[in-house]
Amino acid sequence: MLTTVLDALSDGAAARGGPLPPGGPTAVTTRLHAAAGDLLPPHGSDDALATLVRAVATGAADPAEPLCAAHLHCPPLALAAAADLAASALNPSLDSWDQAPAASALEDLLTTTLATEVHGDGDALITTGGTESNQLALLLAREQAAAHGQPLHILTGANAHHSLHRAAWLLGLPTPHTLPAPAGTLDLTALDDALTHLTARGGHTLVTATAGTTDAGLIDPLTDIADLCATHGARLHVDAAYGAGLLFSDTHRAKLHGLDRADTVTLDLHKLGWQPAAAGILTLRDPHDTTALDHRADYLNADDDTTAGLPDLLGRSLRTTRRPDALKIAVTLKTLGRSGLGALVDRVCHLAHAFADLVAAHPRFDLHAKPAISTVLFRPTGADDDHIAHLRRKLLTDGTAVLGRAELDGRRWLKLTLLNPHTTTADLTRLLTLVAEGTTPR
Repeated sequence: MLTTVLDALSDGAAARGGPLPPGGPTAVTTRLHAAAGDLLPPHGSDDALATLVRAVATGAADPAEPLCAAHLHCPPLALAAAADLAASALNPSLDSWDQAPAASALEDLLTTTLATEVHGDGDALITTGGTESNQLALLLAREQAAAHGQPLHILTGANAHHSLHRAAWLLGLPTPHTLPAPAGTLDLTALDDALTHLTARGGHTLVTATAGTTDAGLIDPLTDIADLCATHGARLHVDAAYGAGLLFSDTHRAKLHGLDRADTVTLDLHKLGWQPAAAGILTLRDPHDTTALDHRADYLNADDDTTAGLPDLLGRSLRTTRRPDALKIAVTLKTLGRSGLGALVDRVCHLAHAFADLVAAHPRFDLHAKPAISTVLFRPTGADDDHIAHLRRKLLTDGTAVLGRAELDGRRWLKLTLLNPHTTTADLTRLLTLVAEGTTPR
């Protein structure tokens, strides 16, 4: 079966012939339906595995293709995918120790390692990604405020990820106060003023900062924000779903100075960690914060079992059934080590700077700014926003390149997010040529 899958993946990539299937949504759907046929036939089919894997691979947006670079969508490491196969085969569920004896011990070891990496101590929880991590961070802040009989005020920047506002809505919290980010990062004067105002009103305040914005990969001034939080007695959460991978790099780690002072930090290792999704983590500076998640179900964590020494896993997540996502992450960390992961981070950051230099030197393109991590924003000189949107969709429909879009400075930009360390300068030149050809009047 493994050979069947690998052959089908190879066949699908060859049939696709590029980073994205051509033809747009209707053509892709038509081809998929034709290949899949009846998904619940009267009698089974021996070739279903090959047929469906090949069909999905043929119609995939393949992050291993150098010109598939729109989103924070990484090509996973082969060894991480192999570890994930073992996790699927063993199928432990991390809601009780008797379903996942070794997997729960490995998760505990991994979370301790990652919390130490971020905070120097503390704890961490495995999540499905930044959205769940951010929701947990707001939940823990809400419970801390409630323990003191206080309301929770949330301050977030205009550059923050949309999941923070959604989490506030899901948790029944007041809508966050959105502060300006005129240069793409949280404005410190506005933050100080807001903290002064809220402190006078009373209650607990949670400040959310970002290390690696979705649009441009920018990093808020973490040390200054942590200083303001300390001055005003506010709690700090940093959404570093994108930027946390810089911790592995001796060259770029300093960009996250001050991160260790956050009360909670979101990490996504299915971004700058090259893991198959999902591989999210929420680190906590104070391990006692997790007590807010304590929950009892006799069939999973009966009091007498816990007293007898069986680990209680139910308070490690809001989910019950949980995959052992720690396995692939642990295999990657141990195989590559800090230097190996750091080299991958350095490589994609270098590629982003190389592409930015190509754009800056090209007479027909405007560069938004030098990249902070591995995201580059650019646009054809003189093009209007509608043309830029049309150009991006044409590249998608042709299947030749996958670029993102961002709205900054009152203008629309094409977005290149480099997470593939095998990308070459020749690939980057080819991409710029494709975009340039799309801007040529016909």
